[in-house]
Amino acid sequence: MFCLFFVHISLSLDFQDVHVMIFVGFGFLMTFLKKYGYSATGYTLFMSALIIQWTILVKGFFHMYDGKIELSLEHIIHSDISAAVPLISMGVLLGRTTPIQLLFMALFEIILFAVNEYVTLEILSICDVGGSITVHAFGAYFGLAVSFMLRPKKEENEPGQYEAPTYTSDLFAMIGTLFLWIYWPITAFVLSTMMSHEKKLDMVHVQNSTLAGGVAVGTVCNLMIGGHGAILIGILAGSLSVIGYRYITPAMAAKLRLHDTCGVHNLHGMPGIIAGLGSIVYAYLATKEDYKYDLGAIFPAMASQPKNLTSNHIIGGYERSARAQAGFQLFGLFMTIIIAIVGGLIVGLVLRCTCFRKLQKEEQHQDELYWEVPEQKSEYNNKSERNTLKVIYALNSRKTVSLNARHPVATLRNANLAITNQ
Repeated sequence: MFCLFFVHISLSLDFQDVHVMIFVGFGFLMTFLKKYGYSATGYTLFMSALIIQWTILVKGFFHMYDGKIELSLEHIIHSDISAAVPLISMGVLLGRTTPIQLLFMALFEIILFAVNEYVTLEILSICDVGGSITVHAFGAYFGLAVSFMLRPKKEENEPGQYEAPTYTSDLFAMIGTLFLWIYWPITAFVLSTMMSHEKKLDMVHVQNSTLAGGVAVGTVCNLMIGGHGAILIGILAGSLSVIGYRYITPAMAAKLRLHDTCGVHNLHGMPGIIAGLGSIVYAYLATKEDYKYDLGAIFPAMASQPKNLTSNHIIGGYERSARAQAGFQLFGLFMTIIIAIVGGLIVGLVLRCTCFRKLQKEEQHQDELYWEVPEQKSEYNNKSERNTLKVIYALNSRKTVSLNARHPVATLRNANLAITNQ
């Protein structure tokens, strides 16, 4: 009884932790655009809440028992983690799509994600306990493929007017980094100063590249990588992420017109590949002498007996060699990237249809189109008052008085005095 209570408390704490990472971490990390904070946090809340429920149904289809989908706290936690997949893809397209386009993309992406996860984890039996391959890499390259299909025309390839941060928006984005921060690769800070033109820290690198090590170590975090392996993976991921933000992302935008608003390729894509390559190496080095009885738990396919997850859910027991397991890790990584890219290209092609509204260049990266923003409302009221004054003068006077845009009330008072004097 005590053990069951302990497991329930542990799962409840895990659920809270994942919830904070998804809703607060991802939401605030994407608030760096100076006029897109409402959309970043609002769409994160909307999509996450919807996708968690949708994932329970989609993933439950692959594990139905007696025609029923099992629902438990553990299933909800897995669905919560799965919500990160469309959020990662949304980071690529941030500010350049409508809410309907994001919703359509997320619904179909989860279907492809569930299929890929089922094949890689249960049929191929690869090791990916942290989801660096099936979650991070899949979401990144799916989003990049969609972005490629929605790329702008050559004459509109320049950054948008509002595609930039402010001091305050960067500070809010740093809140998301602090909530997501689970690993500390100091290399990101060092390389940030080295890559900067003025040899100073770049907030973009600090916000994102500090998280790259956590992504890269996710797949192998339950393997015997040792302290030296963790440090090496962190250094490699942090370095490659900073280099990506400094050189690769601008090159993709300039040469391929492939825009990556949040730099998802540097935070999730390349670190996900590093995680996959690391899993190949450590799977090849895995021996029964090192792992003992844990070998079958970590690599079910290398065990002599199948692993019973539930009464109707049995995996592994293929007696694979370490070399064969390494080959399956490579195949799983390759297949994940291919499914993500092909699926993203297809979904992106659908999003180009005329049935979806396409944002114009001047409409991108700002909240005013779909949100009631206080500044926008005030500006609208000022314009309305100025238009009212013009009508009054046109009807009541041949003379005109210059309109004061900063003080419309005072201008209106002067107009009333002018009309009264006449």
